[in-house]
Amino acid sequence: MEYRMQLDISGHRLSITAPIKEHVTNKIGKLGRHHDHITSIHVIVSVEKLIQKAEATIHISGGEIFAATEHKDLFAAIDILEGKLDRQLIKHKEKTRGR
Repeated sequence: MEYRMQLDISGHRLSITAPIKEHVTNKIGKLGRHHDHITSIHVIVSVEKLIQKAEATIHISGGEIFAATEHKDLFAAIDILEGKLDRQLIKHKEKTRGR
C-alpha cells in the first residue's frame, strides 16, 4: 500500500525555484516513514535581509506539528527543519502509542 500526503510549498519574498522545490520534496517527503497518518504538510520558505527561514506545519490525525528554523543558507535551513520535524513526529508517535 502506497501512502500519499499533500505537500504545499510556498515562498515569502522568494520565488520557489526547481532546486528549492526538489530539496524540500526530498527532505520533507521522507517524514511519512515515521507516521502513517500525515494528511498534509505546508512548508513556507522566506528571506529577511541575510537570514533564510523555513517553517512547516504538519497536519496529522490527532493534531498539528509546527517547526521553524533560520540559517544563512536556505538549503541548510531546510535540512535543520527536517530534523526538527522528524524528532517531533517520533515523539508524537511514542506518545500516542502509550494510550
